Amino acid sequence: MFDMYQGFASYKNWDFELFNYTPAEYGGLHHASVRVSGECVFRWLKFEGGTHRVQRIPEVGLSSRMQRIHTGTMTVIVLPQMEEVDIDIAPKDLRIDTFRSRGAGGQHVNTTDSAVRLVHLPTGTVSECQQFRSQLKNRETALRVLRARLHQCMMGQQREQTHTARRLQVGTRAQSERIRTYNFTQDRVTDHRIGFVTRDIKEFMRGAEGLEDLLRLLQENQDREELLKLLKDNS
Repeated sequence: MFDMYQGFASYKNWDFELFNYTPAEYGGLHHASVRVSGECVFRWLKFEGGTHRVQRIPEVGLSSRMQRIHTGTMTVIVLPQMEEVDIDIAPKDLRIDTFRSRGAGGQHVNTTDSAVRLVHLPTGTVSECQQFRSQLKNRETALRVLRARLHQCMMGQQREQTHTARRLQVGTRAQSERIRTYNFTQDRVTDHRIGFVTRDIKEFMRGAEGLEDLLRLLQENQDREELLKLLKDNS
């Protein structure tokens, strides 16, 4: 499976960066994590997230009496890379209040409206500064703090979305939740979401045209379902 995805990344001219690779006790792979970068990566690979079932006769590590068909599952998690958030605050979304400073700074600070409070109207996020005698400096500082708070909030939302996506893809890891079966003894790959079946499993797992064809069919199926849902909602 790992080699298949690495091969597909090479086939699509994507960058394949290995973060972690832990071998299994009897050979093969226990778990790994990679970052794949390139054109439309998530659009293609998002369909790989879920439980994959493998039916095969293990080649190494088992005695002759255990050389029979083994069925196991493998979980693939596909997450989009979190983007750097560029906070752009529209003037219409910002309320600016000025008031007299309550902090230290002498008589001048306390008798002029140098303190600034900013309110981001869409989210209700508030930031204020009364550190300086200059209202302009207080406003600049408050705006930096406001951007930082909005950035933190948006990053938190991205992390929550990532956590939710991971949880949905892992599921319970039950075989009933499988999205695809690789049956080595019958030389067959079956994708259960669209009833796709192909032979020559070794060729499929090279990660080239065979996998690309399946992923294209899955994308077309998703587009069709979304269109039907849109038509139903508007009917």
